Amino acid sequence: MPITEELINSLALNTESILDQVSSTLNISKTQVRSTLDLFAEDCTVPFIARYRKEKTGNLDETEIRSIEHLNKSITNLETRRIEITKGIFSQGMLSEELLNNINSCSTQTELEDLYAPYKRKKKTRGMKAVEAGLEPLAELMLSTASDSDIEAKAGEYLNEEHKILTVKDSLQGAMDIIAEKMSQDIDNRTATREHILRHGQLIVTGNKDKETSVYGMYYDYKEPLSTIKPHRILALNRGEEEKELEVKINIEEEDVYNVTLSRYTISNGFHREAIVDGMKRLLNPAVLREIRSNFTASADRHGIDLFAVNLQNLLLQAPIKRTRILAFDPGIRTGTKVTALDENGKYLADFTFYQHKSEKESLNMIAAALQKHNIELIAIGNGTGTYDVQEMVAKTLSEFNIDIPFTVVSEDGASVYSASPVAKEEFPDLDVSIRGAISIGRRLLDPLAELVKIDPKSIGVGLYQHDLNQTALGESLDETVESVVNRVGVNVNTASYSLLKYISGVKLSLAKKIVSYRDKNGTFTSRSDLMKIPGMGEKTFEQAAGFLKVPESKEILDSSWVHPENYDLARVISASIKDGKPTKAQKDEWATTYKVGDATIEDIILELQKPARDPREGYPGPIMQKGVKTFEDLKVGMSVTGKIKNVVDFGAFVDLGIKETALLHLSEMSDNYVEHPTDIVKAGDIITAKIIDMDEKRRRIGLTMKTGAPSERAPRPPRANEESKYTPKPKNSNPQNPRNNVKTNDSGQATHNPFANLLKK
Repeated sequence: MPITEELINSLALNTESILDQVSSTLNISKTQVRSTLDLFAEDCTVPFIARYRKEKTGNLDETEIRSIEHLNKSITNLETRRIEITKGIFSQGMLSEELLNNINSCSTQTELEDLYAPYKRKKKTRGMKAVEAGLEPLAELMLSTASDSDIEAKAGEYLNEEHKILTVKDSLQGAMDIIAEKMSQDIDNRTATREHILRHGQLIVTGNKDKETSVYGMYYDYKEPLSTIKPHRILALNRGEEEKELEVKINIEEEDVYNVTLSRYTISNGFHREAIVDGMKRLLNPAVLREIRSNFTASADRHGIDLFAVNLQNLLLQAPIKRTRILAFDPGIRTGTKVTALDENGKYLADFTFYQHKSEKESLNMIAAALQKHNIELIAIGNGTGTYDVQEMVAKTLSEFNIDIPFTVVSEDGASVYSASPVAKEEFPDLDVSIRGAISIGRRLLDPLAELVKIDPKSIGVGLYQHDLNQTALGESLDETVESVVNRVGVNVNTASYSLLKYISGVKLSLAKKIVSYRDKNGTFTSRSDLMKIPGMGEKTFEQAAGFLKVPESKEILDSSWVHPENYDLARVISASIKDGKPTKAQKDEWATTYKVGDATIEDIILELQKPARDPREGYPGPIMQKGVKTFEDLKVGMSVTGKIKNVVDFGAFVDLGIKETALLHLSEMSDNYVEHPTDIVKAGDIITAKIIDMDEKRRRIGLTMKTGAPSERAPRPPRANEESKYTPKPKNSNPQNPRNNVKTNDSGQATHNPFANLLKK
C-alpha cells in the first residue's frame, strides 16, 4: 500500500486490537478485560473492583485486575509511541514501506526507539547522506547478481561533487552504507541476531581493584552464559559498573554472528557481503547488545521491584499485638538510650533517657520504675547500634527485680526517617526526634501496618539493590502494595491516622486529612453515613471507600463489617435466613433476582456474617519473645537458633536473630531437596529454627542452614497466611507468645492486675 499523507493522518489507537493483546497475553477473556477497563473508566479502584464488583469482572482477583491495568497501559503507550514515530519519520520524507513494516513489527519500546534513533539525530547518518547523493540505484545493483567488476564500472557514473562523492571508492562506500543501514533496521535480522547472542553469548566481567577487599570480589574474572544469568547478578554487576569497579561486556564469536545474517541473503558479489558485515559490526551488533543489556536491566528491575513488593506485603501483614502496654527502647551510646511508655492503644505516656555505660544501678532502677508505674506488659527494643547493651540491661532488670515480662527485638528500619518527617512533627510537635523514633518502635508491635504506612516504603529496608532500581516504577509498585494491604485489612475510621486513611480506596491525602480534621472537631463517627458529612466526600468517593472504613461505634453492626452499604438490605435478609441453617439454592436465586447481584456477592455476605470483622493478619506470625540475650560472640557453629525472616532475596533470606548482626540463610541451605526460589520456602515475617554453619568474625557474618539430613527429619516449611495444615498457628488466645494471655483483663480488654503490685520499691 502506498504511503500517503492521508494514510498517515488516519493512524489512531485501535482499542479492539489492544483488548485482544491484553486478553491473549494474560489468558483472560476479552469480555472480562473489557468489563474491567470499563470500571477503571468509571474511576473505580482496584481494591473496590476486586471486592465489590466480582460479577462484572467474572470474579477476577486483585492481581489479575492490576495486570490488566498495567498491560493495557503498557501496550497503549507502545502503540501511541509507534504512531508518533511513524508520523515523525514521514514528516522528514524518509518513511519507506520497508521501514514502516519494521516499525509495525517492533514488539518493545527499546526496539522502537533504536529504530527511530537515526531519524531524531540532528546529524545525518552515512546511509542518509548516500541516499541524498543519489546512490540508491548503485546499492540496488549490489543486491542483484551483478559481479564486482560490473559494479565498479557502474560506480563511476555516480560521482557528485556537491555531495562529496569524488571517487569510485566514495560511490561504492556510499552504496554499501545504504545496504548496511537497511540491513541493520530489518526486524527479522535483529531478532535472529538477538536470539543467537542470547543462546551462545557469555557475560565477561573483570575487576579494577583489589579483589580481597572489594565487595564485588566474587565477580572479578567472572564468566557466565547469558542464558543462565540471574536478576540479582545483573543488578550487582550494574552497580559495580556504575561505581567504576567492574567492566562488563558480552562476549560472542563474531564470525558466527555474521553468518546468522549472511545466511539469510543470497550473496552474489563481494560488495554485498562487505556491506552486510559492516552493517553487522558497526550498526546491528552494537544495537542488539545494547538492547540485550537494556532488556536484562529492565527484567532485573521488574524482578527486584516485584520481590521488594512481596517482602513489603508480608511485613505489613505481620500479626499485631493488640491492646498491650509497651515500653519501647531506642538504643543509643553517646546520646543515651531513649525509652517511651505506650498504653494499650499506642498513646504516648512518658519517656526517659538512661546512659547504660555511666550508671548501671541507676539505669536498672529507672527501667524497673517505668515498668511498674505504667503497668507494662511487653518490652520492645530497637535493633540498632547498642542493642546488645540494652538487651543485657533489660535482662538484668527483669532478673534482679524478679519481673516476668517478655521482650522482643524490633527492626528500626525507617524509624529515623519517620521521626524527622512532617507526619511525626504533627503527631508529636513537642517531643525530641529520638523520642519519636522510640514511639515508632513500640507502635510497630501494636499495629505494624498502621505505623509502617507513615514511612516511605523504600525506607523500610526489605529490598535488594533498591537504590539501583527504576525509582518511579519502584515507588508506584510499593504504593500499590501498601494500598492493597490497607484495603485488605480495612481501617477503623475513628482511630486511623491520615497516613493510613490516604491508602483507602477512593481516598486521597487531602480527603484523609479532612476525615481526621472532621473527627477531631465533631467527635467519634457513629455510622458510615456520617462520612457523607465530610467536605469532599462525594457519592462516588463514598461508594469506593465505605466498605473499607469500619465504624465500631455504630449501632448498625454492618458498619463494622466488609458488607458494602449498597448491600445492607440484602445482608439483613440473608442474616435472618441463615439463622435457620444453610441457605438453599432457591433462596440464593431469589436474592440474586431481587437485589440484582451474583453468587459471588451473596457468598461474600454469608461468609462475613458467619465470621464478622475477620482480620487477614491473624494467620501471620507475631514477633519472637525472648527471656535472655545473646551477642555475636555468644553464637557458635552448630548452635540451633530461632529467628524471624527479615528480607527474602533471590539467593536466600536474611534472618533477624534478635542481635545487631543479621544472619544469611542461603538458598542452597533451605532444604534437603532442590529449591527453585527462596519464596517457595519462606516469606518475610516467618519465624524459623535453623542451625549455625558459619561464623565470619572479621566481617561479623552468620550463615544458617535448615537442612536436616534424612527426609523424615526435615523441618516443615513455615505455613503461609490462612494456610490449612497441622503447622497453622493456633488461635491468638492460645498463643503462648502473646503477653496478654497472662494478664487479667476486664470486658473492655484493659488490664485489671498489676504484675508489680508485690514488688518492693528500690
